[in-house]
Amino acid sequence: MSRQRLRWRYAHLMLLFSWVGYFAMYVLTEQLIPVENCHIIHCRLDDIIPFCEWFVIPYVFWYLLVAGSLAYFGLRDADSFKKLQVYIIITQVVAMVIYIVYPSCQNLRPDVFPRENVLTDLVGILYTIDTNTGVCPSLHCAYSFGIASVCLKSRDIPKAWKVSVVVAVALICLSTVFIKQHSVVDFVAAIPVGLLAEVLVFKVFFPKTK
Repeated sequence: MSRQRLRWRYAHLMLLFSWVGYFAMYVLTEQLIPVENCHIIHCRLDDIIPFCEWFVIPYVFWYLLVAGSLAYFGLRDADSFKKLQVYIIITQVVAMVIYIVYPSCQNLRPDVFPRENVLTDLVGILYTIDTNTGVCPSLHCAYSFGIASVCLKSRDIPKAWKVSVVVAVALICLSTVFIKQHSVVDFVAAIPVGLLAEVLVFKVFFPKTK
């Protein structure tokens, strides 16, 4: 295969450069918006949900799921890759605009872990890497919605894998509240963001033209 044809075949991977813009916006919002200007996100359900360090496993698995999904579709299904990446771009942009217009933070993290083990050590590392600001809506949840949507619509992915992805996404969404990285409100706020991306990417509510 010639270089030109190979370049054309993988031209869709250029969409990955959108991550550079996302990381730049993330750093800017983290640096330029002081914590005292952030609105505290909280609901009563947050106080009922216990801290459970076991959920750090699906929370961390999210990073592998995002990277693995983009790699799989990027190399095997260009159309699904484009849909997933555009879905992510939409949720990124919408979330960042919300973070700027309505800065948010949460004070749900325990001061002292109820137990000391490898998993709580991992949660502690996450707490130091990922701040408690810019939390609503949850991009952990919004991205996961997109991955599940694209996987379920793919004709090339076996049914067993689709079920596995849906279960993983459900656990990931639960993990955000059980390790106290997000409020339940952040999860709920991610739903309309995901629906907006679903509509724009898959045209689900648009009438079909002949």
